[in-house]
Amino acid sequence: MEGCRPAARGRIAVAVVLAVGCAVLGGCRSPVPFRGRPGPDSPVLALGGPAPYIRPRATPSPSLDRRSASERRSSVYAATQAGMLGPVARRLPPRLYVPVGAAVDVIDARTYRLLRRVPVGRAPRQVVPSWDLRTLWVTEAAGLVPIDPRTGALGRTVPVANPVDLYFTLDGRDALVLGARPGRLQLRDPRTMRLRSAVRLPCPDPAGADLSADGSTLLVGCSGSGRLARVDLIRHRVTGTLRLAAGSRPQDVRLSPDGGTFYVADAGRGGVWLVDAERLRTDGFVATGRGTDGLSPSRDATTLYVTGARAVSLISFAERRVVGRWRVPAAPDMGGVSADGRVLWLSAQAAGRVFAVSTRTGRILHRLPVGPSPQGLCVFPQPGRFSLGHTGIYR
Repeated sequence: MEGCRPAARGRIAVAVVLAVGCAVLGGCRSPVPFRGRPGPDSPVLALGGPAPYIRPRATPSPSLDRRSASERRSSVYAATQAGMLGPVARRLPPRLYVPVGAAVDVIDARTYRLLRRVPVGRAPRQVVPSWDLRTLWVTEAAGLVPIDPRTGALGRTVPVANPVDLYFTLDGRDALVLGARPGRLQLRDPRTMRLRSAVRLPCPDPAGADLSADGSTLLVGCSGSGRLARVDLIRHRVTGTLRLAAGSRPQDVRLSPDGGTFYVADAGRGGVWLVDAERLRTDGFVATGRGTDGLSPSRDATTLYVTGARAVSLISFAERRVVGRWRVPAAPDMGGVSADGRVLWLSAQAAGRVFAVSTRTGRILHRLPVGPSPQGLCVFPQPGRFSLGHTGIYR
């Protein structure tokens, strides 16, 4: 070191600082070995490492959130209000990730332009944000495929037999993979996706799920058998089942803002079941029309957007009834709400389109042509401290 010039010593000092920083943060490299070059729209990010629990600093717009401060604090969606983007999310541009055919279309949510088509396996189903918001996982028949949202680069596929959906525990310690044939819930390392354990489900066809307010249980909808299954995530076992009415086909599941009720979309009965989160029993049914499929809370957590056959029904969480209905040109699939809460994005498989719907008027703002059979659309990033999975459940 004595013979080093000042500039050289400076470079060495910087290298030492970076090395120490990597050690503290848990490693500068992504846990997923991505390949490929950055895309043309890639932002510049700081060093990697697991994202901590994030306390949102921004405040929602008064025009979008008219509830009292105490009501907002009591909501499980208190950290997902308009503008509450965490440090990781703030560095990422708004994008739509749409599984189409054997690829994922990446669309600029501001310009509505198709940026690129990423080949992913044979039949991608959904794009799921990781708990720390640093990776997007694509579920497809052969397993889980990671995409780096900073660059668009693909990582190596993690072999998982027929994954249906992907979720994460509230503390981010476990990834929860719903699998079919036979129905099971796999607990995996959220970064490497190595298998830790598995829970056999009392149904071969899980469709959707959501966590309880305290994160101790997961409610799973079983589409073919018309049942719901409750899984204890602490003891790793099924602790209860609920059989719905004859002909039921439960799909998406979403927790109410107060944490007391699960809303369950039922494609067979054409409506939404209200299920007591503690007692696991039905507490009402709201008819919304045939083909009821996806559920998305509004950004202010007052309204639940319910997709069905050529329509979006608006259920008031406070009144527990339909308070509005918007017509859509084609049957919408699952979707998501923009970060500012002004647009509801929906994919339509039969039409090969993605629709942008105004959450103020219900008017169709844009119709974007995409690849064949779009489904499982993911709006990313969104407000929230962390992701619980699916196409965008945040807390």
